[in-house]
Amino acid sequence: MNHATTPPSILIIGATGYIGGRLLRRFEERGEAVRCLARRPEYLRARVGDITEVIAGDLLRPETLPAAFDGIRVAYYLAHSMGSGKDFERDERASAENAAQAAAAAGVERFIYLGGLAHGDDLSPHLASRQAVGQVLRSSGVPTIEFRASVIIGSGSLSFELFRALAEKLPVMTTPRWVRTRTQPIAVEDVLDYLVAAADLDIADSVVYEIGGADVVSYEQMMKEYARLRGLRRWILPVPVLSPRISSLWLGLVTPVYARVGRKLIDSLRNESVVRDPAALTVFPIQPRGVSEAIWRALSNEDQEFAVTRWSDAQSMQGKQPSFGGAKFGHRFVDSRVVRVQATPDRAFAPIRRIGGRAGWYYGNALWRSRGFLDLIAGGAGLRRGRRNPDAVLPGDTIDFWRVEAYEPDRLLRLLAEMKVPGRAWLQFEVEPIEGGSLVRQTAIYDPVGLLGLAYWYVLYPIHQFVFRGMLNGIVRAIQADPATADSPPRSPN
Repeated sequence: MNHATTPPSILIIGATGYIGGRLLRRFEERGEAVRCLARRPEYLRARVGDITEVIAGDLLRPETLPAAFDGIRVAYYLAHSMGSGKDFERDERASAENAAQAAAAAGVERFIYLGGLAHGDDLSPHLASRQAVGQVLRSSGVPTIEFRASVIIGSGSLSFELFRALAEKLPVMTTPRWVRTRTQPIAVEDVLDYLVAAADLDIADSVVYEIGGADVVSYEQMMKEYARLRGLRRWILPVPVLSPRISSLWLGLVTPVYARVGRKLIDSLRNESVVRDPAALTVFPIQPRGVSEAIWRALSNEDQEFAVTRWSDAQSMQGKQPSFGGAKFGHRFVDSRVVRVQATPDRAFAPIRRIGGRAGWYYGNALWRSRGFLDLIAGGAGLRRGRRNPDAVLPGDTIDFWRVEAYEPDRLLRLLAEMKVPGRAWLQFEVEPIEGGSLVRQTAIYDPVGLLGLAYWYVLYPIHQFVFRGMLNGIVRAIQADPATADSPPRSPN
């Protein structure tokens, strides 16, 4: 429900998509009322703020569109049909034509559209369709700002997840010619800066701007740079011939990209996507980042978003979890379990605050000592560091071979692993007050690096299940041993 004091003057078509969702967040952070058009508004309403209006509509059903465009000054057209069937080109054109007619009838002042960057007559069907949509919007009579972007780098973007998965999973890659096509990747933050700035740009007619980052590279160079930043060593062996169909099926096996979408994406990679007209650099006060910074920011932003995840919410949205290997959130593996105790949050958190050092880990201390010994042999810290204080915790403290990354008294303790491990690992404890007691949640998080990192998680997964379940049960026993704690039995951890 929209609680804005003034009706929205901005419409986002495609707010459930990768760019649209981030653009909506930008406007909400600025406190600006926005209207979103969605085929399934019930899916979007739970994810937007109070000042955002969500209205039902389908671009392929023109009778549903007038209400969405009513009173709108700027319409962002970010709809995309690449994941649809063989008629995606027809659907994209029809959708754009319907939106253009509705916008013109409503007196919309401008369209802002994000398309694909490529030059020449021999464009892939995907890129040709993207540019055809821009032409439809520019021909509508509504002034249109069309951005043509190269590869967009950001955690969750299709292109980024493609080359990330290849670099993580394949130490040796036999690659087709398309990985050597020149491109000018741009960070998703820079794309959003352009889109937001375009809302108030002074224009009299339609205009096309080509946007890209500071570097011109190939997909091969992007994969090598990603591997360098992740500390991976990768060998790339060129193969003269590898058809788009075979490439797409292969991508469907080793990357998160569906083979159908992968085929369309690979078809477009034969076309160079390099900026020829740099006018955007003079019109907009934006200096795009280079590829290394864009990849680094994608990884850093992913870390920040992951750190604030509420695992109770995230797991409830995931449905049934796989029987082996645990849940997976983005690139990370997560093992999270919760138990209800009849104790106030301060008493429930007390054993967590004292974990490690002489107090031990509440279960399997012999296994923890063995792991510490192996870590020492490997050149790690082992368990010899202990704790600074047996009853007090501060961010930055060491607790055996962990370091305190975040601490909130009686609520949160997050430990970052400093043992030798092929990846990054965290152990997080949270206590939440509820009626009649507290919820205690224990979450193990693992970010694997390369094939060795994946093997480490799956090989040790049964042992981790055994240890982590026992550790949470041990914490519960320590809570119950407190004489001030109610002695009713807790619910078993899940």
